[in-house]
Amino acid sequence: MALPPLLVVTDRHGADRPLPDTVRAAVAGGARFVWLRDHDLDREARRHLTRDLVAILAPVGGRLVVGGDVELAAEIGAQGVHLPGSAGSDGIRAARTTLGAAALIGVSAHTVAEIAAAETAGADYATLSPIFPTASKPGYGPALGVAALRAAAHGLPVFALGGIDADNARACREAGATGVAIMGGVMRGPDPQGATARILAGLT
Repeated sequence: MALPPLLVVTDRHGADRPLPDTVRAAVAGGARFVWLRDHDLDREARRHLTRDLVAILAPVGGRLVVGGDVELAAEIGAQGVHLPGSAGSDGIRAARTTLGAAALIGVSAHTVAEIAAAETAGADYATLSPIFPTASKPGYGPALGVAALRAAAHGLPVFALGGIDADNARACREAGATGVAIMGGVMRGPDPQGATARILAGLT
């Protein structure tokens, strides 16, 4: 299953504009893969937001994965789910049972061993973080660096996460990553369309 090289991670607190506007701009800039993170919303608000993002991505054949909520992904018809590392192998298998063979199931990983376990359990991709120093992931220890991508990127598609920008995205790909996952560089800037286009240009 071919995956787009950019996974946009949502953060509605990153800018004053509504999150759907940011995602719409990112899609206009070429984004085709979005992870709805925003865990702090109540269920009804998250349901509406999921529906909005599916509608934005559908006309361009884009894919939405819902962070940590298998039932919501199934209810709205998102393309899959992105699970926390704490879900473990059992959580990955349970998500597959619920969502079916065609769904995308991703998982957050912080070590090469976690990526190997996710692959064995049937995940479709993993994020590995933090690759570079980042203010949004301060609790996961020191940056892993691109060497971790070289060690991890031999089977399961891996997206580099943490401190990624247009200047270092290509280095992640050259180290073997399938792509990069970016939140702040798209969500927080004044021009998410331009930021997305620049990141994608650096990946190709």
